[in-house]
Amino acid sequence: MYGFLADLVVVVHAAFVVFVVAGGLLVWRAPRVAWAHLPAVVWGVGIEWSGAICPLTPLEVWLRRQAGLAGYRGDFIDYYVMPLLYPAGLTREVQIVFGVAALVLNLVVYGWWLRRRRLASRRRVGGAGA
Repeated sequence: MYGFLADLVVVVHAAFVVFVVAGGLLVWRAPRVAWAHLPAVVWGVGIEWSGAICPLTPLEVWLRRQAGLAGYRGDFIDYYVMPLLYPAGLTREVQIVFGVAALVLNLVVYGWWLRRRRLASRRRVGGAGA
């Protein structure tokens, strides 16, 4: 059971990372998602910039050890993502770049979304008076 729970934590963790990076796109379809997405972005970028380890990582390692499996050192990105991108491992500089990239991507997505809403609002107001 512990091994299954550790795998579940990995899936949730990966889904959270994807939500942080790309969740702004969901706001285009469901604007209320912003109430969950914006705090998630702040958390994700904060974890990257501070160099801290997300609490889900030690939970996963603990569950793996409880299941009699090997744990690992480092954080989620270092263990799961970085081997795909950079075999040498995660550096502070790369973490900061990841944080900047997530923040910039989301600022661009929200900027486009807000601009689109303003333009649509102006069209509705202009169309109603014409």
